[in-house]
Amino acid sequence: MTKDLNLYYIEEPRLEFGHGQAMEDPKDGLMFFGPLKDARSPVEIRVGVIGSKEGINRYRKWVAKINSYIPALKTESAHHTAYPGFKTIFGCKWSDSPICELTITEEEMLGHLYLSDRHEAIFKTVGLFENRIRRYIREEDAHIDLWFIIIPEEIYKLGRPKSVVSKDLRVLSAINMTAKKARQIQKQPSLLFAEENEAAEYYKYELNFHNQLKARLLDTKAVLQIVRETSLSPEEFVVDERPLRRVQDPATLAWNLTTTTFFKASGRPWKLANVREGVCYVGIVFKRDMKSRDANNACCGAQMFLDSGDGLVFKGAVGPWYSDSTKEFHLPKQKAYELMSMVVDAYTREHGFEPKELFIHGRTRFSEGEWRGFQEAVPKVTNLVGVRIRDDKNLKMYGPGQEAVLRGTAFLKTNRMGFLWTRGYIPRLQTYPGREVPNPLSIEICRGNAELKQVMRDIIGLTKVNFNACIYADGYPVTLRFADHVGEILTSTPIAHELPPLPFKHYI
Repeated sequence: MTKDLNLYYIEEPRLEFGHGQAMEDPKDGLMFFGPLKDARSPVEIRVGVIGSKEGINRYRKWVAKINSYIPALKTESAHHTAYPGFKTIFGCKWSDSPICELTITEEEMLGHLYLSDRHEAIFKTVGLFENRIRRYIREEDAHIDLWFIIIPEEIYKLGRPKSVVSKDLRVLSAINMTAKKARQIQKQPSLLFAEENEAAEYYKYELNFHNQLKARLLDTKAVLQIVRETSLSPEEFVVDERPLRRVQDPATLAWNLTTTTFFKASGRPWKLANVREGVCYVGIVFKRDMKSRDANNACCGAQMFLDSGDGLVFKGAVGPWYSDSTKEFHLPKQKAYELMSMVVDAYTREHGFEPKELFIHGRTRFSEGEWRGFQEAVPKVTNLVGVRIRDDKNLKMYGPGQEAVLRGTAFLKTNRMGFLWTRGYIPRLQTYPGREVPNPLSIEICRGNAELKQVMRDIIGLTKVNFNACIYADGYPVTLRFADHVGEILTSTPIAHELPPLPFKHYI
């Protein structure tokens, strides 16, 4: 590297764990010091499980396994780490006997899942799980931290938008509905045929079991973890002496799934160390609503993240925010103002003071009206900065040896725009955890003022607070990593449009 080319190396951010100790690798930190401890740290994970009898048994066996030592797949490899056991790592109990078990027979699931009308099929299959959880919440006193939804492989295969049921399994639906007819009935309900009105309701929901179930239970504030049976017991799913599907090795799966479980049960696994006081990061979310009559209609939202990785999702207005000509989403001034006002109010309530720095991350530059709306919503004491972050496949960098470019390498093209390799060779792991030549993120300060190197340091830090897994780092900052997924859940059901801000854990 030479300074003449404006090449820099950004040191790997450190994470804070229990006892105020800091390390760069989440697994090292959890093993040596445990997670962060505070008043909300769980002493026991209180789980409810719903699935078939076989699925629930597989869940029990898996929890028994993660309560003991699981060896690493490759002891000689630095990126394969043995799993010491759940209580050893997180310091809390997770019994293999859940607080409650709700059983659905496979016959019930498949009876709906094979219906020829896919909207009806997925709506009714989701309903089997939703109704049982709602009934439990309504009638039982015992609190559940997290619901494990154990699904057979058929639901995974057929519970997606483009899935097709084979002719020999297909069950003819009693309804005769199309998307166009459903939109007409939703606009002008039938006075004579109540069953047509009911069938049209199915078409308001996305054809995705995972997203629809999460979205339909958002109002209950139930936290869900959806898991395939084949992930928990891959050894039981073998065809012609070959595994049905490739899955993570047992130790890696245990690290990933137990970390997200601890987080969803209100624990804080770790947080960024040495973060500036008063800094707040916001990711802007847009998702086109393909069920709408106007193809340019989109849902917008904002994800606010703190140094702890805690996040809140704010739902904005639905409107014609997408432009066919620019292929970009933008909010009008008033809607931008309303969305950012919610973020600032929530931050101020949480901290007792207004943010000193607020970085808005998006995939496009912000329009003039949009930016004025954000500016008017933010207090004068806050330095507001707009940052465009995108994958860039046009720039490659190669070192003199065989290894990929170092993660943390940065090329500053100007004082407001540059490239950052969040993917690359990691000395701690002695490898590059990828297959292709790593691409950088293109980072541009498109509004406001900040030092580009500081913006890049913040972004590489935000790649380390993805609690949906226990990995060294992600390629994307958490502000944008789940933007599409959050948008899909916000547009999965009509009810998701009307909800108050909810913690991020409800969406992953």
